[in-house]
Amino acid sequence: METILRPLIVVGGSVLLTLVIGWATDLLLRKADGRHPETPLWGLLRRARIPYQLLLCAALLRGSYIEARVFPDHQEGVGRTLTLVLIGSAAWMVIRIAAAVVETSYSRYAHAHAERNPARVRRVRTQVSLIMRVVSAVVGVVAVSSMLLTFPAMQAAGASLLASAGILGIVAGVAAQSTLSNMFAGFQIAFGDMVRMGDTVVVDGEWGTVEEITLTFLTVRTWDERRITMPVSYFTSKPFENWSRGSPQMTGTVFWHLDHSAPLEAMRERLRDILRESPAWDGRDYNLTVTDTTPNTMQVRALVTAKDADDIWTVRVTVREGMIRWLADEHPYALPRVSTADAAPRPSRDGFHRPRRSPDGAPRRFPEQPAKSL
Repeated sequence: METILRPLIVVGGSVLLTLVIGWATDLLLRKADGRHPETPLWGLLRRARIPYQLLLCAALLRGSYIEARVFPDHQEGVGRTLTLVLIGSAAWMVIRIAAAVVETSYSRYAHAHAERNPARVRRVRTQVSLIMRVVSAVVGVVAVSSMLLTFPAMQAAGASLLASAGILGIVAGVAAQSTLSNMFAGFQIAFGDMVRMGDTVVVDGEWGTVEEITLTFLTVRTWDERRITMPVSYFTSKPFENWSRGSPQMTGTVFWHLDHSAPLEAMRERLRDILRESPAWDGRDYNLTVTDTTPNTMQVRALVTAKDADDIWTVRVTVREGMIRWLADEHPYALPRVSTADAAPRPSRDGFHRPRRSPDGAPRRFPEQPAKSL
């Protein structure tokens, strides 16, 4: 009877105590979150309840497993397994707590500076994301190293590994030159303020928004919801357009090819009316001028402004569509067309235009004019 009750009491008691402590801790965090709605810290800390309970259960079982007297021939293996679970859950909990603290700090900063300096907020967001990835990588490496050191064979090989660390570092640096360059480029992007998450960029002719930045790659979401993934070293070695750098305000252009008889003054008034009806126009400036001409058409350009890249696209398509529709309805002669009329007759010697053919279709012959006496 003792062989059944002892392990049941030890294991069941550890699990039950873990559940009770975890429930009590979660209850305290929920109450703290309700009392302090101005900060998301307590709500974010609740994300660590699973690794917290796993850590607590592994610690209780690791300390009381010997008293359970289960599998006495495998006590060392069971104890090492519980130690590995303890180290892994501790690393998991540390990452969750660090993420909660960093996210809370960023939320406070973004709430205080979102309207005054949105570019700075995006920069801080990029830096915070990369810092969290570095912290997670460091904690993961330390956790894996600690797990490996629990094995005696690894402890014996530790001295030789440390002795050869210099040579291995040189070999790894040569072999992973591309990876290391991308990693350093990621730090340069994060702290050099070259590109930030949420920036509107043009890369290789593709227009999109920076969606994710890691230590090795960067993802751009295009306007048609495609994702372009490229190494971060691209942004440190090749030119690209960043439309969100500095002020997000932009000036856009709209071109039309129209007939030479197009009513320019009426078009300027219509452009003003279209912009006033468009909520995407920021009201800063607009203009309409003739920028080029050909034997058949002339090129008319409109300049419009907006507060960011998304709105400038909306303003441009709105102006282009509205102006074409207005010209087709009110001034159809202004639209480009192919002329099929006969050429104007050539003037005669006396200055009067005469038809080139007689009424019956035969070529008309004109008598020679008498020479004028001097």
